[in-house]
Amino acid sequence: LAALERQIFDFLGFQWAPILGNFLQIIVVILGLFGTIQFRPRYIVVYTVWTALWVTWNVFIICFYLEVGGLSKVGHLSFF
Repeated sequence: LAALERQIFDFLGFQWAPILGNFLQIIVVILGLFGTIQFRPRYIVVYTVWTALWVTWNVFIICFYLEVGGLSKVGHLSFF
């Protein structure tokens, strides 16, 4: 029973992390649009910083899966 419970939580953990990330992305985009329309500088700054982090993360994931620049899915990261 404990093994089955752990499998369920592991499955949900891997599935829910990207969903929560995308949900956060949608919320920040809505706040960014609201901040642009209402000219709220804090919302615009949060949107700009979040977008930079989001793009950086996505570029890293793409490079990791394509094994670009010394990134390798096998064993370890090699930078040289």
